[in-house]
Amino acid sequence: MPFNPHTNEEIRDMLAIIGADDIEQLFDEIPPELRINALSSIPPMVSEMEVTRIMHERAKRDGLTLNFIGAGAYEHHIPAAVWQITTRGEYYSAYTPYQAEASQGTLQLIYEYQTMMCELTGMDVSNASLYDGASAVAEAALMAVRANRKSKSGRLLIAGTLNPRYRQVVANITQGQGLKIEELPCCTELGNIIPESLKRYEGQDIAGLIIPQPNFFGVIEEVDALTDWAHANNALAIAVVNPVALALLEAPGNWGARGADIVCGDGQPLGVPLSAGGPYFGFLTCRQDFVRQMPGRLVGRTVDLEGKPGFTLTLQAREQHIRRSRATSNICTNQGLLVTAATIHMSMLGAEGLRRVALSSCERTRQLVDALTEIDAIETVFSGPNFHEAVLRLDRPVAPVLEALAHRGIFGGYDLYGSYPELGHALLVCATETKTESDIQTCATAFRAVMADARVA
Repeated sequence: MPFNPHTNEEIRDMLAIIGADDIEQLFDEIPPELRINALSSIPPMVSEMEVTRIMHERAKRDGLTLNFIGAGAYEHHIPAAVWQITTRGEYYSAYTPYQAEASQGTLQLIYEYQTMMCELTGMDVSNASLYDGASAVAEAALMAVRANRKSKSGRLLIAGTLNPRYRQVVANITQGQGLKIEELPCCTELGNIIPESLKRYEGQDIAGLIIPQPNFFGVIEEVDALTDWAHANNALAIAVVNPVALALLEAPGNWGARGADIVCGDGQPLGVPLSAGGPYFGFLTCRQDFVRQMPGRLVGRTVDLEGKPGFTLTLQAREQHIRRSRATSNICTNQGLLVTAATIHMSMLGAEGLRRVALSSCERTRQLVDALTEIDAIETVFSGPNFHEAVLRLDRPVAPVLEALAHRGIFGGYDLYGSYPELGHALLVCATETKTESDIQTCATAFRAVMADARVA
């Protein structure tokens, strides 16, 4: 619980200096209808010890829920040392490293992060992070239109198998800037984009092709063929990847004959807790050819007048901060604290540790799918190879089943009906290295009981 050291007398003195009558006056811009005048569930005038006990008792009511939801946010084990180090004062309070002479620690950490992301994605340059995965994809789309000098159309092809939330954010951010986003259909048998479906676009002016790997269904896309098609048609290949999956799958820099041009995604799987939806951080890497079109910050390594190594912000367009209409991007900050955690996380795991996490997650998902499909009312939907997510089809609506499972302390997956009604009663499930064989059997037992309950049918 945070400690407030100020006495009533000190508070009065501070208010007097700034000319305020009381603390409430500092928040007078908040409309009265949005204010809460009393906390009816909190007993009045209780001690710190009693309040702490109340909060612990209420936290216990949430219980320990087994989570099998993925859909873009993943429950991985985070070593205790990661956030123990990340929340040290020198990291926790660090902000904008404009003054290089006073920010060498922050700059070096970001430089190390950039190096790791380049190694992971197989690209030349990384920025210092973006807000989240969805905004990173939108920034990559805008960047592709600027960087592709052979295209004048502002048209981008986006896989229908990309996270639907990402597609919504891309549409919202780009629609006011003249970009035209066209969606590619999904193969209902394999769950991926069929390269042959691109034939209708051959010879047309396309600025970029957005390729997820793995896609929203956890299915592995034919990235080599898709990347080569993009380049054969003078379009840039934009990869949207899960960083943990890259410990097993080919780096985007090696896709096809020339590799992807821009790589982006969400860094949440790298040491960032789920935290009820955020904050997370987005990453973006690219080929050296396009570095001047990259949004956000870039930290470079140099030497001072004495030849000693040092770090500084580089390629910072000033209009990015003061003239938005002429800016490369309106991104002028980065998720520094989350990037710190991710850098420490990757340093602790190393390449082999990350590979083990990915392998274990794949194995757990396979076990989960095998256990659930033994139930007569559940079947797999796609036959294509997948990473640590899979789509199952139920013989009834998914929402009531998930609600019944939640009452049993299990988050059973993500209902796909709202985003992909053509798949019927489809459910996206995920398992990571945090799940044991016992957890999977508990999940399967709960599913079996719920599916046998006539009230949920």
